[in-house]
Amino acid sequence: MNADNPLVPDAALLQQMLTLSMARGMAVAFWARVMPQATAVVADAGSSNFAELNARCNQLVRALRERGLKVGDGVALMCSNRTEFAEVFWATRRAGLRFTPINWHLTADEAAYIVNDSDAKALFLDARFSGLADDLATRTDCARIAIGGAVPGFEGYEAMLQTQAAHDISDPQLGTSMLYTSGTTGRPKGVSRNAVAGSPTSEAAAYRPGVSVHLCTGPLYHAAPLSFSLAVPNAFGAAVVMMDGWDAQRALQLIEAQRVTHTHMVPTMFHRMLSLPEAVRRAHGLDSLQYILHGAAPCPVPVKRALIEWLGPIVHEYYAATEGMGSVVDSPTWLRKPGTVGQPEPGRIRILGDDGKEVPAGEVGTVYLRAPEESRFSYHKDPVKTEQAYVGQHYTLGDMGYLDAEGFLFLTDRSANLIISGGVNIYPAEVEAVLLAHPAVADVGVIGVPNDEWGEEVKAVLTLHNGHRPSDALAQELIAHCRAQLAHFKCPKSVDFVDELPRHDNGKLYKKKLREAYRAKR
Repeated sequence: MNADNPLVPDAALLQQMLTLSMARGMAVAFWARVMPQATAVVADAGSSNFAELNARCNQLVRALRERGLKVGDGVALMCSNRTEFAEVFWATRRAGLRFTPINWHLTADEAAYIVNDSDAKALFLDARFSGLADDLATRTDCARIAIGGAVPGFEGYEAMLQTQAAHDISDPQLGTSMLYTSGTTGRPKGVSRNAVAGSPTSEAAAYRPGVSVHLCTGPLYHAAPLSFSLAVPNAFGAAVVMMDGWDAQRALQLIEAQRVTHTHMVPTMFHRMLSLPEAVRRAHGLDSLQYILHGAAPCPVPVKRALIEWLGPIVHEYYAATEGMGSVVDSPTWLRKPGTVGQPEPGRIRILGDDGKEVPAGEVGTVYLRAPEESRFSYHKDPVKTEQAYVGQHYTLGDMGYLDAEGFLFLTDRSANLIISGGVNIYPAEVEAVLLAHPAVADVGVIGVPNDEWGEEVKAVLTLHNGHRPSDALAQELIAHCRAQLAHFKCPKSVDFVDELPRHDNGKLYKKKLREAYRAKR
């Protein structure tokens, strides 16, 4: 038995659990037998232990089968962070179904497109989003189930489960997930994989069944929270505490109250926690925290360094996307190589120029990642887009970066965000990092706006911390702040102050929307 928790088996039996989880999707069932009363999920709308979560998963599988769903069929879910999200996910995992979460910020037309394109045979809708129900009912042809309350035209979730047996199903089969890209150009595309996407192995190894507690800070319909804040923690016997919307001080309160050991965040969250008054930060006991995982967007060096100084060398960064994993770096390595996202094994990463050829160490190009054959992804119903993403066994997410002489990967920005002024490439992330270090700046987006002579010029759009007011003098001060640290051609020619920047709820800045707003003003 495990010394940390006498109900948990030793390493040999734990390995059996891992094998069972990968082969049949029954990790939750395993923990329900080993430690049934251990907490599995905590949310604003309720909580469940592993026995309760497992029983409801079994009931849900049987209910879906009664409605005609079989192995390989699709299930779509539009739901906030609540216990039912975990139930639907883990039920599809053991029933051999294909799980597709839907961004609840989408319109009915956009959501219906994903339901239909994914060939979903069932749609689960959180009653919180019942305003979309009528349109979804007319635009989709599948079983429709309402979670958390009555929705006209949808069957009730609780009533559906009540008539079903709760014991383990006898024929589990591992299901899959198909998530949709953000669709920056045209309709979004479903990303299918032959195997479950990898996760940082050090995080998985660090979980202690029945002891570890993971704080889920982002919406579970995104790939990273779904994998790193639900699938991995629960599979390794950890409890998941779900936040229903991000708030920096609330996160600190939950870490203290729930004795959180692990969490996944994005750089914007770091910045907002660090921006809290020091008295607020010191008011919360964070000694339980052991592991912070982050990704999704480049993290400014000053922000990450400050976080490590505050919380210790427990910060781990990964480079990945819906399509797959890239690299991972721990705090000691990052402190030696500030700004790196890791040192992938030779051949894992290729940096290619516009001519498709490898570029020398230190030279910026497009980043390509090798896809192992067993987990090669494809875009659902779009073989052309799939083929265009690959160069041999490598694929690109559109990121720009370089490998240094030791093989460490550094990202500069996404190619779509690149500013070209007078034929010179400017990477907004570099400028944003400098501006975020100024004490007045709360949030910032750097974009290129049209310039008749140079093609594009650099503009900074930002919000201010309380106590600072927009003014021409402050704008000039911020420009001077950049010019003291960057080549002058990289620095903003103008600064605009706004009340709020358009960010996705996973923390990523909606650069396309920001650029379009300013180009529409011309």
